Amino acid sequence: MPVRQLPETIVNRIAAGEVVERPASVVKELVENAIDAGARAIDVFTDGGGRRRITVTDDGHGMRRDDLALAVERHATSKLDDEDLLSIRTLGFRGEALPSIGAVARLAITTRHAAEPHAWTIAVEGGAKSEVAPAALTCGTRVDIRDLFFATPARLKFLKTDRTEADAVREAVRRLAMARPDIAFTLAGEERAPVTWAAALPDAHGRLARLGDILGADFRAAALAAGAEREGVTVEGFAAAPSFTRANALGQYLFVNGRPVRDKLILGAVRAAYADYLPRDRHPVVALFVTLDPREVDANVHPAKTEVRFRNAGLVRALIVHALKEALAREGRRSAANVSGGAAVLAAFRPGFAPRPAPPAHWDWRASPAAPTLAPGGFADNTQTTFDVGAPSADARADTLPVAADTIDHPLGAARAQLHDTYIVTQTRDGLIVVDQHAAHERIVYERLKAQMADGGVARQLLLIPAIVECDEATVETLLARADDLARFGVAIESFGPGAVAVRETPALLGRVDATRLVRDLAEHMAEWDEALPLERRLLHVAATMACHGSVRAGRRLKAEEMNALLREMEATPNSGQCNHGRPTYVELKLDDIEKLFGRR
Repeated sequence: MPVRQLPETIVNRIAAGEVVERPASVVKELVENAIDAGARAIDVFTDGGGRRRITVTDDGHGMRRDDLALAVERHATSKLDDEDLLSIRTLGFRGEALPSIGAVARLAITTRHAAEPHAWTIAVEGGAKSEVAPAALTCGTRVDIRDLFFATPARLKFLKTDRTEADAVREAVRRLAMARPDIAFTLAGEERAPVTWAAALPDAHGRLARLGDILGADFRAAALAAGAEREGVTVEGFAAAPSFTRANALGQYLFVNGRPVRDKLILGAVRAAYADYLPRDRHPVVALFVTLDPREVDANVHPAKTEVRFRNAGLVRALIVHALKEALAREGRRSAANVSGGAAVLAAFRPGFAPRPAPPAHWDWRASPAAPTLAPGGFADNTQTTFDVGAPSADARADTLPVAADTIDHPLGAARAQLHDTYIVTQTRDGLIVVDQHAAHERIVYERLKAQMADGGVARQLLLIPAIVECDEATVETLLARADDLARFGVAIESFGPGAVAVRETPALLGRVDATRLVRDLAEHMAEWDEALPLERRLLHVAATMACHGSVRAGRRLKAEEMNALLREMEATPNSGQCNHGRPTYVELKLDDIEKLFGRR
C-alpha cells in the first residue's frame, strides 16, 4: 500500500483520541483554558455525564475575533511566548484541545474581549468550521459542547454509565479547584445538585479552607501543615493525622506548579513517610503542592498532561518525605480527642440512663441473682444480692492513689486508676485522659528498637534453650533468606532441618517473649513483601511486629508506679499519640467538654 497523507478530519479525530478520552477529559481541558485566561469564576454544567452536553463559562479575558477563528485550528495557542517547550508556565500549551473536541462533537464558542464592541461566536461540528459571527455575551468565554463522540460512534460504547462519567467530571473539577482556591467554581448538572466553592485567599488559610470544602470538615480538623524547601524546590500543603485514613490511595493529591498530576512518586513518598503510623491496609489523605522552576519539570510527557517528569526526582521525593515526617512528628502527641476523632469521642458519651430492656417471656424473677433473700418472717434479709456487683474492675480506686503536684502538671497527668486491666485513667489540671496501655507501650518499644538500630544494632539476649519453630519448607526458606535482616534486630535464627528453624537469640528489649509466635508472625509479614519494597520499609515492618510482641499486653495489671512510669515514657517518646498501626494511644477529655456533657455549660 503506498504512503499517503491523511485528511485533516481524520488527523483531528486521531488527535482527539489522545486528548479527549471521556467527558471528564473535555471538562479538564476547558477549565484549564479558563484558568489560563485569568478567570475569577468558572461554571461547569453537564448533562448525561457530559455525553449529551458540557458547558463551561468563565469571566476571563476572552478572545478577539481573529483569535477566535484561529483557536479552533490545530496547534494554535496563545500560551507560549516563544518556542521554548522547557519553560511551560500555563496549564495548556499544545493547542490541540479545541480542534480535537470539535472533530468529535458539536462545539460552539462564544467569547468577548474587553477591546471588542460585542461578543463573537464560532461553531465546529464534526470538524467542519463555521464562519465567525457576532453574538451577545457580557464578558469572558462560554464553550458549549453537545453530542460528544457523535462523529466517532465507536467511542461511545467505551463510556461508562452517566453516573460514573459524572463522577469523573466531578473529580476533575475538584482537583482543579483544590489547585486554585482563589477562583470560584460552580459545578451543576442533571445528575447532581449544584455545588459552589467560593473563592478564598491564595494563602495557606485559603488553601486549607478550599481543601476542607472539598475533602470535608473531618479532613480540615485532622489537617497538619507540611512544608519543606531546598535547592529552589518548595513542597507545601496539608496531610491528615494518622487517625484520618482511607481504604485506598485515592485521597492523595499532588499539584506541580498548579497542575494536578497523578504520579507514582507521591504514592511511594507518602507510604514511606507514614510507615511508622499506619497499618498496611490504610492510606492517608494528603494534598501537596510542589513549586519549582518550570525548566526542572517536563509537563509534555503525556497527551492529557496528567503526568510529569522531574529532572531531579530524588530531591522532590526526599522533600515530600521530609515535609510529611516533620509534620507528623510535630503533631505526634495529638490525642484522638483533639483531632478527627474528637467529635466521635464526645458523641460516644450519652447523658442519663439507657432504658432497661424488657425481660424475656416466661421470665422467673426468683431465678435472678438479684432476687432478695427472704428472712423467716417473710421480710428481705439485710444482705441483698442486689448490691453485690462484684469486685471493681479498676486495680486501684481513684481516691487511693496519691497525686503529687509535679505529676499532675505533666502533659499526660497523673495515673489515678486502671480499668479492665487495659486502660489507664489519668488526671490533668484541666481534664482527664484514658490511655490504652498496650498501644502506648507498643509505640515506646518500636521507637526504642529504631533508636538501637540507628546506634549500631539491637542488643540481644541468648536463650538458655533454643526455641524450635516448625514451618513449611517455603516459610523456612523465606526466614533463612532474611536471616541477616532479622539479626540486625536481635533475632538470631539458623536452620534446624528441612522444616524448622532454631531461634537462639531474641532482642533484650523485648524481655520474655514467645519466640515461636514472634518468628511465625515475622514469616507471615515477610511473605507479603514486594521485592520492590525498599529495605528501610522492610526493616520497619520487622520492628513493628517485634514491638507488638514486646509491649505490655492488655489484661496485665499495673501498679501505680508502673502506670506513671509508662506515662512519663510516652511524654519522652516521639509520635506517642499513635501506635505504629495508626491507632490512637490515648483520648483526652477537657473539663469544658465534660461539663457540657452534664449540662453545666
